[in-house]
Amino acid sequence: MAVPNRNSASMADLTMPDLTLLLTALAAYAAIVAAVVAARQSRSIAAVRVLAEQALHGVRAEAEATRAAVHATATQAAVGLAASRGALDTGIEQIRTAMEVRSRELRESNDASLASLRLAVDEQLRGAVEKQMSESFSRVIDQFAAVQKAIGEVSTVAAGIGDIKRLFGNVKNRGGWAETQVRSLLDDILPPDAWLANHKVRPDSDEMVEFAILMPMRGIRRPVLAVDAKFPLEDHERLIAASAAGDQDGERLALRGLERRVRDEARKIASKYIFPPVTVEFAVLYLPTDGLHAEVARIPGLIDGIGREFRVLVMGPTLFPALLRTIHLGFVTLALEDKADEIRDLLGVTRSEMVKMDDVLERLSRQAGAFSGTIERARVRTRAIGGKLRDLGVPVIGIAEDTLSADEPDEVS
Repeated sequence: MAVPNRNSASMADLTMPDLTLLLTALAAYAAIVAAVVAARQSRSIAAVRVLAEQALHGVRAEAEATRAAVHATATQAAVGLAASRGALDTGIEQIRTAMEVRSRELRESNDASLASLRLAVDEQLRGAVEKQMSESFSRVIDQFAAVQKAIGEVSTVAAGIGDIKRLFGNVKNRGGWAETQVRSLLDDILPPDAWLANHKVRPDSDEMVEFAILMPMRGIRRPVLAVDAKFPLEDHERLIAASAAGDQDGERLALRGLERRVRDEARKIASKYIFPPVTVEFAVLYLPTDGLHAEVARIPGLIDGIGREFRVLVMGPTLFPALLRTIHLGFVTLALEDKADEIRDLLGVTRSEMVKMDDVLERLSRQAGAFSGTIERARVRTRAIGGKLRDLGVPVIGIAEDTLSADEPDEVS
């Protein structure tokens, strides 16, 4: 039998007394059921009805009490829940308010910190940018000044190159420059009287060689070595231009032209300046640059062919000084040979003086022997006198007594 209860919608709101009452009602109901079962067993229907009515009355009373208690408990729980909800709402509102205040303070503090940090960063960035810009402008100004200086130097070099081109554009000036090189080498290596400038070689011709080197030989008429400087600039420039452009055909033509020019010059030198016995059997063709000499040496068989055919040595600034030093060594050898007789006479006089000195030393040795004997006898007499004075008890002043005793002879003569 169920007990109606309109306030029992939420079983979660029941407290411990409510559950106790519910259990009591269930126990009463169980007792009634037991009584009914017992009445059936005893076949006593009237007693069972009475007992059932009593039990039902008791159950109703208990149910009413339970309903009242449950109602009171629900009312109390609702009041407590409302109070708790109000307190909770008040606490949540206070917390929300405090959090908003704290959040606003934190936001204001963060904004102030960010503003100060942004200001500091801006100042540092501005300073760094200004410093970097100043250094960059300084470097740019320095580099611009260096560029201007380099441009000035390039202009000066270009002007010098133009002067050199104008100098070398004239054949006579080119020859003068080559002659200046040869003259400088001759002045540096050979004695002043070992070479001649603009020397006439053949008596039947007015042709004069630029330089004639006197050979280191004995005799009144010494042969000379003819040296002629040549500078085939046009042929060399054509060769350089063709090589730089990668024009093999043009390079071969330029090499052929340079070979022909050098052979012609060697032929002229051989016909004009080789005239034995006035000259030696060969002459020198001087090329004033190592680059030009290297190009000539690069032509197969050219230098050897010129040497065999025309007896002309093709030399540059590297080989020609070696030849001059060889010639200078010949002059040194001649000078030593010229001084050999004087050295021999000087050694003879020295030998005579040494013989005389030996006689003098021999006489001095004999005199020194006599002096030594006399001095030894004087020392013996001195030691004897010292022994006598010691026997008499005369004290020795300033000289150790054992010195006199050491110098005293065993027998006094």
